[in-house]
Amino acid sequence: MKIVTKNININNETLTLTNQRALFWKKEKALIFSDLHIGKTAHFRKNGIALASHIMKNDLERLSVLIEYFQPEKFIIVGDLLHAGNNSDVDEFCIWKNQYSDIKFCLVEGNHDKISKTLEKKLCLDSRSDSLEIDGISFVHDFDKNIEKFQITGHIHPGFVINSLVKKIKLPCFVLTENQLLLPAFSEFTGLDTKNLPQKGRFYVFTDAEIYEI
Repeated sequence: MKIVTKNININNETLTLTNQRALFWKKEKALIFSDLHIGKTAHFRKNGIALASHIMKNDLERLSVLIEYFQPEKFIIVGDLLHAGNNSDVDEFCIWKNQYSDIKFCLVEGNHDKISKTLEKKLCLDSRSDSLEIDGISFVHDFDKNIEKFQITGHIHPGFVINSLVKKIKLPCFVLTENQLLLPAFSEFTGLDTKNLPQKGRFYVFTDAEIYEI
């Protein structure tokens, strides 16, 4: 796995985009990502749709490589950590997470995060909230027009279509506007939305090898 980075500036803060679907904020020593959707594969299997269990394992292995690379002191998850409540995938996630018990675990809740008190205790969350603000930057799952500060969001699973001479290629991306940075879904087991994106944005499209600004 190759990690490619690109720095951008927001509110005089340097944030590092990666081609591995996450963002690193060096000053805060925070690894920031959205839409992990833990439990999605188990949810499909429970409903009779056979899906390989390695999908979630691949996501967690990629996250482990990012932890090794950046050495973060905290995670900020911008919503949809979970997909369908408590299931066997959540057990597997908790075993993985126990390797990193010294990393603070901050969840900004998304629309899929239906978390009971019992499940919250199981996940060992350090904080859980509808939104989070650090140094004038707001973290919220879906863009909120009532928040005046710059927002880092998820929810949309943004994608960008590149028209080549042979075929159309759809790739995940970050989208940056004057008042929002929209994160890609961290899980690779998600679709890509190319329509419901912020207007007048700059797109940071990435592959396994590069990040391209469009």
